[in-house]
Amino acid sequence: MLKDFYTVFSTVCFTLLGLWLIVVQTRHSEWRQSSLHRRRAYGVSLFFALPGLMGLLSLVDARSTDMWRASFGIVALGGVLVLLVVRGPAPTRLGLAAYVAALVAYALIAFVAIAPGTLDDLGIDARPLRVEAVLLTVLVFIGVNVAWLLLFEETAFPTQGRVPPA
Repeated sequence: MLKDFYTVFSTVCFTLLGLWLIVVQTRHSEWRQSSLHRRRAYGVSLFFALPGLMGLLSLVDARSTDMWRASFGIVALGGVLVLLVVRGPAPTRLGLAAYVAALVAYALIAFVAIAPGTLDDLGIDARPLRVEAVLLTVLVFIGVNVAWLLLFEETAFPTQGRVPPA
């Protein structure tokens, strides 16, 4: 069952990434002039690329717990690191909440991958890979919402007429 989930999940993630790249292309003339918007657009791409990568790596050897634990742990920690690096001022409280939720989700994914036995210790009666599936789904949901917010965010300068300062 989880193999089927991760097969579909990876496909959905990479499809969303492709759709996001089309959005970036349509807003390129505005966003290329703003390092903040370029960083945010890259951050959104991570909401789809990294979960898709984790799902894909979990399928390399679906019976190997070491494989999914290592790949989820490394990719999720990388997600935390990259989101911290591309961080810019959040335009709204909702944007800030989404950013914090994404960091927490990546951290939880890494934590469950590194220490899956902790779920039992906390009284959570679920297989770690199922918990990871829920966390990844939440992460992609957050990404879709962040993408929506960024899509309709105004840039600091119009694309027609005035040239932005260098």
